[in-house]
Amino acid sequence: MAETDKHRRGRVIVSYGAECIVEDHTGGLVSCQLRRRGGRPVCGDFVDWHVPSDGSGVIERIRPRHSLIERGDFRGRPRPLAANVDRMIVVAAVEPGIDNRLIDRYLVLARHLALNASLWINKADRLDVEQRQAVMDQLEIYRELDVPVTLGSAHRGDGIDQLRETLAGHCGILVGHSGAGKSSLVNALVPDLALRVGTLSRTGGQGRHTTTATTLFHLPTGGELIDSPGVRTLRLDHLPADVVTAGFPEIAQYLGQCRFRDCRHDTEPGCAINAAVERGAIRPERMESLRYLLAEAG
Repeated sequence: MAETDKHRRGRVIVSYGAECIVEDHTGGLVSCQLRRRGGRPVCGDFVDWHVPSDGSGVIERIRPRHSLIERGDFRGRPRPLAANVDRMIVVAAVEPGIDNRLIDRYLVLARHLALNASLWINKADRLDVEQRQAVMDQLEIYRELDVPVTLGSAHRGDGIDQLRETLAGHCGILVGHSGAGKSSLVNALVPDLALRVGTLSRTGGQGRHTTTATTLFHLPTGGELIDSPGVRTLRLDHLPADVVTAGFPEIAQYLGQCRFRDCRHDTEPGCAINAAVERGAIRPERMESLRYLLAEAG
C-alpha cells in the first residue's frame, strides 16, 4: 500500500493497549486508536494509519514483522512486547550481582529470534583488579559461545562508545534485572531523554508516563533503542522444550546421538549429552541451567 494523503505509514513509538503513539515520516508524533480487526500493535511495529475527519489517528494494519519479542505470563501465554528488533543487549551489574541463569534466559530468547546478543556489565568501575578478573572468569562461558562481553560504567561513561557502535544502524533492546542500571544506560545514550518522555506524555494525553511502557528512542549517533521494563523478569513458558534446548547450542549439537530416542538426558545409559558433560565438552552449570528451564516450562 503506497502512502497517500489518506493512508500513511508510521512506526509505533509506544503502545498503551488500545492507543499508540505513532511517528510519521517527518518525525511528527500522533496519537492513534486501534481498529479491533487489525490486531494489537506493539512498540517498534510499522503500521498503516489514516486521519479521519475528527483529526485523531486510526491504525489500519500492522505491516509484516521481521521479529517479535514475547515473554510468557504466569499462565504460560505469550505476551508481545516489541517488534522489528535485531539486537539484544543483556544488562547485568556487579552490584547486586551477575545472575548467569537469568542471562541464559535472555540468550535462549535471542537465539530463538535470531537476534545478535551481547552482554553489558554495568558498575565495573567499582571493581579492583582481582574482582574484575573474577567477573571475566564468570562470564568466560559466554565468550566461548561468541557472545561479546563489555565491562562498563554508565556512571563514568566506560564502554558507552562501544554500546553506541553496537546499536548504530540497528534497532536494539535493553534487557536486564532490576538494579542493573538500565535506566542510567538509557540516560547516557539518549541525552535529551526527559524532553522526549515529556513530548510523548503530552502526545498521549491523560498524564501517561512512558517510563513504565516499552518505548522506542532514536539515538543521536544512529540506530534505535527500545527500553522495555517488561523484560526485567523473563519466563519462557511459552517456548517449547526443543526451542529452549536450541538456546544452548553447545548442548543441542548432541541431540539425536543418544542410545535411546526418548532419552531425557538424566540417568539413562548411553546419553550423549551426559557423556559430553563428563569429558568436559559441556560445562556442568550450563546443563543445570537447561534442566532448570525445562522443568520450569513443564
